[in-house]
Amino acid sequence: MKVIIDNGHGIDTKGKQSPEWDDGSQLFEWEFNRDIVNRLSDLLNEQGIYNFLIVPEDKDVSLKDRVKRINAFYKNNPDSFLLSIHANAGGGTGWEVFTSKGETRSDAIAECFAESAKIHLPDFRIRKDMLDGDSDKEANFYILKHTHCPAVLTENLFMDTKKDCQFIMSESGRDAIAKLHLDGILRVIMVRN
Repeated sequence: MKVIIDNGHGIDTKGKQSPEWDDGSQLFEWEFNRDIVNRLSDLLNEQGIYNFLIVPEDKDVSLKDRVKRINAFYKNNPDSFLLSIHANAGGGTGWEVFTSKGETRSDAIAECFAESAKIHLPDFRIRKDMLDGDSDKEANFYILKHTHCPAVLTENLFMDTKKDCQFIMSESGRDAIAKLHLDGILRVIMVRN
């Protein structure tokens, strides 16, 4: 199995940052996403799990171009799935995983990540939509809707909520988020084998 990893947004994407906190610190989503993806890639490499970073550059790459890269890779690697990593905003709190709308091959993958989140983020709410019997939230996000492979998108706490943001700005928080994703991928591999 191969993992396609997307690090959502680039250095030039406007409006993707936390407020500036009292101590002068501020989180920029492009940097957070890339740091988590790099940590995760290192962990996957240690486990011998092939992973493909679709956006190695710091600048933003359009969703259309991201999807082209994903679909080209998937065409030659049909045993792969997409994991898109983000930090959330909007004044809430907690962690969530998204798939495209309807019952899809991505639902079981999302459930693996939701189970992992319960373990690695015990002090945070795991935001779910259980109306269809599983934890994933469903959305028409472009990257989920237009990729040919199974695809999930994680929102790793809220950068505009102080408690969440302080956690994901910390080394221990970032390690926990990276390990959450590693554990989720290992669960996916176990389910698929």
